[in-house]
Amino acid sequence: MKVDVKTIDNRKKGDIELADSVFGIEPRDDVVARVVKWQLAKRRAGTHKVKGRSEIAKTGAKIFRQKGTGRARAGNGSVSQFRGGGVVHGPVVRGYEHSLPKKIRNLGMRSILSAKMAAGQLIVIDNMKADAKTSVLNGKLKKLGVTNALILGGEKLDEGFIRAASNLPFVDVLPQQGANVYDMVRRDVLVLSRDAATYLEERLK
Repeated sequence: MKVDVKTIDNRKKGDIELADSVFGIEPRDDVVARVVKWQLAKRRAGTHKVKGRSEIAKTGAKIFRQKGTGRARAGNGSVSQFRGGGVVHGPVVRGYEHSLPKKIRNLGMRSILSAKMAAGQLIVIDNMKADAKTSVLNGKLKKLGVTNALILGGEKLDEGFIRAASNLPFVDVLPQQGANVYDMVRRDVLVLSRDAATYLEERLK
């Protein structure tokens, strides 16, 4: 498919041929959801921890006599029903990450790219260069119709562009190798540099 290439000032700068197998498939929402879940699971630290009964620093002695108190019989004070006792089946340190086949991850990326393309939410720009003025970049992005976006540049990003975009609350900037499904889902518009579009096409074919 042919897609218009624009400048950051929303002027046409030629076109680019993109593969239908990457940008024009029937999106699979279920696969996109699986990939997002996989990504978020990998990010979890899993460092939550509570103390069980065996880890409580309390004496093991019987806390009161067996009979004559009018209370239920009890052993030591580390059991869960007493204040300061251990927690039953509480969270422990663990990893949440799970495996996901590469073909599924690939299909998830192609699905979200195709969904953005079909919805008219994918823009290809010629290059990503800007001075370090946030207000100037914000004005240019508004000309493109972009207020909430993920912007994918080439292998190396322009420092001025990064500084200018860092103060925009709903704009994320990543190099092409950082492309991922979760960041594409969480932003309304996907802006690709010409290099990033070519890179994704080669990576996902």
